[in-house]
Amino acid sequence: MATTCYVLGGWQYDRWEQRKADNAVVRANLDADPAPVSDVVTGGWDPDLEYRSVTATGTFDPAHELTVRFAHRDGRPGVQVVTPLRLTDGSVVLVDRGWLGGPRNGEAPEDVPDAPSGPVTVTGWLQPASTADRAATTPRDGQVRAVNGARWTEFLGTEPLPGFIAMTSPEQDGLEGPVDPDLGTGPHLFYAIQWYFFLGLALFGYVWFVRDELRNPRQARLTRSA
Repeated sequence: MATTCYVLGGWQYDRWEQRKADNAVVRANLDADPAPVSDVVTGGWDPDLEYRSVTATGTFDPAHELTVRFAHRDGRPGVQVVTPLRLTDGSVVLVDRGWLGGPRNGEAPEDVPDAPSGPVTVTGWLQPASTADRAATTPRDGQVRAVNGARWTEFLGTEPLPGFIAMTSPEQDGLEGPVDPDLGTGPHLFYAIQWYFFLGLALFGYVWFVRDELRNPRQARLTRSA
């Protein structure tokens, strides 16, 4: 039992340390000066890029805009509006322009605000592509269940840059911007302390039992034979 408590306590403590390290990366990314997205993802996707502040300049492609179904927010049904941005260097990046309340069946609302027309510079946070299966991420009837740009290649005629941008600027009337990241550490430290407490109880019980046997060997033998 003591070994189990020790292992589980260490596991929870390691998870707490990892969460702190991950949060430190996110804070650094949020505080960094926005950099051109093409420069940031030039080497492909890196998990440490999540929430990196980036900019992108180009023209929105509303003909290939999709909505993400069942994007609930605070218990409210709705969709995320994702529009490709064709950059001045010829590449394409997916931009989540914001959240819009919608029907519970996940269908796109009829009043989706139009994307800005003409050249525009957007600022936002890099987000990773979803690892959901192909059925959830392949565009169909103007919608997807999750965003993975690699699955948009045939739809767009070109493969977009890795990940996507959760747009924070410019703000758009009718759309809610991205939710701030959760920088809490969760219950892992509490669980670690709990397991180490159980470890202490187990060791105390063992020491007490051995001590009792040494001080009262005859009584201990009678107790075991009873």
